[in-house]
Amino acid sequence: MKPADSRSRSLSRPLSPPLCRPTALSRSRLAAVTVLTALLAVGTPVTAAGGSTDASGNGRYCDSSPLPDRGPARDILRIAERAKTEMGLKSVILRVTIDGREVVTTALGESMTGVPATPAMHFRNGNIAISYLGTALLRLVDQGKVDLDDPVARWLPDLPQAEEITLRMLAASTTGLVDYVPTPGFGEAVTANPYRQWTARELVAISTGMERWYAPGTNWSYSHANFVLLGAALEKITGTRLDVLLQRLVMGPLGLRETRNAFTPEIPEPALHAFTSDRGTYEESTFWNPSWTTAPGAVQTTDICDLASSASGIGSGRLLSRASRRELLNPGTVGLGHATSTCPATVCIANTEATHYGMGLLVLGDWVAQHPLFFGYSASQAYLPSERLAIAVSTTNGPSAGDGHYAHLIAQRVAASLAPNHPIPDFG
Repeated sequence: MKPADSRSRSLSRPLSPPLCRPTALSRSRLAAVTVLTALLAVGTPVTAAGGSTDASGNGRYCDSSPLPDRGPARDILRIAERAKTEMGLKSVILRVTIDGREVVTTALGESMTGVPATPAMHFRNGNIAISYLGTALLRLVDQGKVDLDDPVARWLPDLPQAEEITLRMLAASTTGLVDYVPTPGFGEAVTANPYRQWTARELVAISTGMERWYAPGTNWSYSHANFVLLGAALEKITGTRLDVLLQRLVMGPLGLRETRNAFTPEIPEPALHAFTSDRGTYEESTFWNPSWTTAPGAVQTTDICDLASSASGIGSGRLLSRASRRELLNPGTVGLGHATSTCPATVCIANTEATHYGMGLLVLGDWVAQHPLFFGYSASQAYLPSERLAIAVSTTNGPSAGDGHYAHLIAQRVAASLAPNHPIPDFG
């Protein structure tokens, strides 16, 4: 991994700053989606967990759908098969749903040599958990416990300029705090000892030890430190440990039964194994320590069925009031992001009506998305509100894979096939 590069393999960093306008979506139903909707009338039952029911009907098992021989499901499968070959991937796991009903669920390739990848395998979900932080904050706003414009000095008094930084700024990444990931020496430290356990205090100290890019609230730049601090603030606000809070406010209500935090590099079985060439040789990276990627308590793993449910649950704003859904999609970031004498355009990226950062997520055209990246793993969740279309993809790298964000690229191809009038753009 090269955190100092704009193509950082961090789970928590967006590929580019995104924007989406779900409130301005076309109301016309696309022909491809209409066909899919008809197919779904006789489709596989989907539980709150997003997976097929098991023999006992408890809905805890995520399995492949029947192999399609025609129609949109077959088209999606062919996209995944071609992408796996073209991109040099070891595995591709994918699930697409419309209005919560399965279109296709599949797993291609291997987890390890001789061990087939399966939809039930768990993988790291990285910055997707940041969208849970944003949703949890907005649920607390809806409950009247906080205001987005409350200064964080009330809960984080030791943070420099805490009186000038608000909860909104942390969640929208407009504090001006330098991102510790691309700072000189950080990437080298991570790759030199990928098993190191980083503390929140160490990570925030790197960012606060450097001059801010801009005055809080006046510009936009992505910083992992914002979300480490937001996690700490949420704990102080509620008096509840972050992993417990996110389970209560987000994962539980959305039925994400296979999404959970770990305070160690553990991944629940069955685990999807990852491999990377970031240190110059192709080696296993499954249990490299992700403690540096986001707030303790939000370093999570998931499976593909939960990821699809997450895409629709978060992207639709299902858990939020109408006012909070608006904040989720644009907390004031549209129009921010401009180069200055102190902040280059590669850092202070333009947030437009078309592509911008929301409250811990990306708005990309008409889609609400996130796409984490971490040492041989990539994932993508994308949701098109007008069609209730959810796309979830997880990939691992083969020996010939380059430096691309492959899950995101596959999601873009699936979107182009199913919703050609609603492409998923890149951010920045």
